Amino acid sequence: MPPPDADGPRARGAWWLPAGLVVVCGALLAALVIATAGAHDAPFGMDSHVHGWVLAHRPSWVRDGAVGVTVTGSGVPAYVLAALAGALAARTVRWYGALVGIVALASAQLPRIVLASVLARPRPPAADWAFSASGWAMPSGHTTTSMAVATLLTVAAHRRARGRLRPVLLTLPVVWAVTVGVSRVVLGVHWPTDVLAGWLLAACWAGSAALVVHGLRCRKTGAVTSKERQRP
Repeated sequence: MPPPDADGPRARGAWWLPAGLVVVCGALLAALVIATAGAHDAPFGMDSHVHGWVLAHRPSWVRDGAVGVTVTGSGVPAYVLAALAGALAARTVRWYGALVGIVALASAQLPRIVLASVLARPRPPAADWAFSASGWAMPSGHTTTSMAVATLLTVAAHRRARGRLRPVLLTLPVVWAVTVGVSRVVLGVHWPTDVLAGWLLAACWAGSAALVVHGLRCRKTGAVTSKERQRP
């Protein structure tokens, strides 16, 4: 049996990376939100420039590909992927892991909905859309959702994947989520900064979730160590 607190220093020191992610991405998100609120519904110059360029450079096959990608980034497909990630990451009870995955994804939706409602940023003109959309623009719902799902899938791959495919399985979810975010701009339903806000919000969520998990592990480790010390 390892000595008490054998992993203590490493476990206690693991908090700084997710904490740093929350601080940095939270600061960037706050700056973007403040700037957006101060713009009085007008898009930023970069938003307009990128949006106009996309409209002039999106052939039909690009639009069709963007539609095929974007439908996987929200709604039922996203929650199915979240449940799958939770089930794969679970060490014992699969259905419980799937439930945790669904709840985890839902927890990422609440701050996005609140922030979008507070900002109430309009989307680009509906005449520019190549796909249906609803709700306020910032943060992008598909972007936030897909990146949260990608985080869960990466955790599952980290726990389960072995061999030569491991690097691919660790990278593929993030590539997919980035593609979903880009598809929202290609389809003309979001400004680029809406997508950026979605990525930043998802990063804050991932860091916060990691801190919660770290705290629970430290608490569990402390409880086990305390019991071992009490043994005669």
